[in-house]
Amino acid sequence: MLKNPEKTKEKIVQWIRDYFAANGPSCSAVIGISGGKDSSVAAALCAEALGKDRVVGVLMPRGVQPDISDSQLLVDTLGIPYVEINIGAAADALEKTLEENAKLQQICGREEMAREAKINLPPRIRMATLYAVAQNLPNGGRVVNTCNASEDYVGYSTKYGDAAGDFSPLSELLVHEVLQVGYTLGLPEQLVRKTPSDGLSGMSDEDKLGFTYSMLHHYVLTGDCPDPDKKARIDRLHVLNLHKLRLMPKFELEEADRS
Repeated sequence: MLKNPEKTKEKIVQWIRDYFAANGPSCSAVIGISGGKDSSVAAALCAEALGKDRVVGVLMPRGVQPDISDSQLLVDTLGIPYVEINIGAAADALEKTLEENAKLQQICGREEMAREAKINLPPRIRMATLYAVAQNLPNGGRVVNTCNASEDYVGYSTKYGDAAGDFSPLSELLVHEVLQVGYTLGLPEQLVRKTPSDGLSGMSDEDKLGFTYSMLHHYVLTGDCPDPDKKARIDRLHVLNLHKLRLMPKFELEEADRS
C-alpha cells in the first residue's frame, strides 16, 4: 500500500516529464486505450505531465467490442485527441493466412492455430498499430507501456504485445497501488474499479491466473502464501515468464576473436 498516493503520483508525473525532455521534447505519448484501470491511469498521468494535447489515445477494438464505451468515456474525460482503429480485418486475415498455410500445418502438426497463439495475436497487432500511429505524428510519438508490477511478476502480458513500449510509468506499482493513484487523478469509478480482464480469453485476470491479486500482492510483499498450491503456481509463473522482463540475450564476441 502506498503511504502517500498523491506524492507517488507527482513523482511519476515528473518522471514522465523528465523522460520526454531527454527522449523527445516535442513528441506525444501514444497509448492504447482499453478502458481498463491501467490504460486509464497511465493516460491520465501522461495528460497531467505533458498536457492533454500531447497524449494520443488509440482505441483498437477487434470487430465489435462490448465495453468500447469505457474507452470512449476515458478519452472524453481527459479531453485527449484519439483515433479508433479496428484491428478486426487485420487479425482475421493474418489468422486465416496462418491456418491455411499447408507448410505451417505440416511443421506444427495441426490445422488450426494453438489457442494461446490466437489469444496473443491481437495484442501484437495492436502494438504494431501504436508504433505506426506514433511514427505518423508530425513530431513523432513515444508508446506507453501500461503493465503493472503484479502482471509483470507472473508474466501476465504478451511479449512484443502489451509488454512492449518506450516507457513504463506503472511497472513499479502493484494493482492495488495503481488503484490508489487512479483515485488521486479523479478518474471515473467505473474505470478505476473495472474488473481486470485481458479482453481476449473471455475470463477475468484472476480467473485466468488461478489466484487473486490480493493473494499475489501479499506474497510479493511478505513472502507468505497460506495456500501451498497457489504459492507453487505463482512461483512457476514467475520463473517461467522472467524472459519477458529481461533484455534479449546476445552472444558476446571477445576482442581476441577479431584479427
